[in-house]
Amino acid sequence: MFPSYLNLIERGEFEERVKNFLNALSSCELCPRACRVNRLKNEKGKCETGRFARVSSYNPHFGEEAPLVGYRGSGTIFFTWCNLKCVFCQNYEISQLGEGVEVTPDELADIMLDLQRMGCHNINLVSPTHVIAQVIEALRIAAWKGLNLPIVYNTGGYDSIKTLRMLEGIIDIYMPDMKYGDNETAFKYSGIEGYFDVNKRAVKEMHRQTGDLIIDERGIARRGLIIRHLVLPNGLANSEKVIKFIAEEISKNTYLNIMDQYRPCYRADEYPELSRRITNKEWEEVVRLALKYGIKRIDGVRI
Repeated sequence: MFPSYLNLIERGEFEERVKNFLNALSSCELCPRACRVNRLKNEKGKCETGRFARVSSYNPHFGEEAPLVGYRGSGTIFFTWCNLKCVFCQNYEISQLGEGVEVTPDELADIMLDLQRMGCHNINLVSPTHVIAQVIEALRIAAWKGLNLPIVYNTGGYDSIKTLRMLEGIIDIYMPDMKYGDNETAFKYSGIEGYFDVNKRAVKEMHRQTGDLIIDERGIARRGLIIRHLVLPNGLANSEKVIKFIAEEISKNTYLNIMDQYRPCYRADEYPELSRRITNKEWEEVVRLALKYGIKRIDGVRI
């Protein structure tokens, strides 16, 4: 049955997943930061989020990867706050300044159903890592009310293996960032420990669960892995290490979006090396690297 979570519901297993996710909030280790606060009592850790998720906006989005957008758009839900602290975040009003409103599980379920009524091809959870328990709680309600769209887990890539394994059979499409090819740069610009090591393990687990991206006869993504890599100026993302890892340890058939839209935002002007847009040459160099390592499913690039 498609999407995957309907199988869990049919087998009577989804309710247990909801209980496990909500129990995890009592001493939260849902992301690798492992703040261990009791979010059921509205205590807040690094992600600034207590018992309920906050949503900044939701809408059919036509600026995502082509297999997600299709002809009716990807049903994006932008969650407030984030477990990363990127100094150059382009959505910093949402992720770092907290723009958004708190929603109950029923309200979040209604948002999902509203996106389905609009004709969207999927429910695209933007920055879901810190609110995944609340999402699963709402997904149960939405599915009871007729939701039947695949779920896209659109993450910054700093995800716990334990949490990802709890998501197996629920998420159809994983879409992680691979932001950096080394831990030191990640700590400097995103304030997190061991990003590349955590990120590699997470992406491997996502691929184990869903495999390479499957696209149907209409050109719409049904299941699998999409990786995003944002090219940073001055080679700061250490892109070759990222590309090499994908080709050698994930799959040369990976659907990869090499993103060219970096622009200085938020606190980027505090770092001279981040204070300009990338050049066409810098982006093309990363595309050439992907081709060199045998990756040919590059979003927007014709081979």
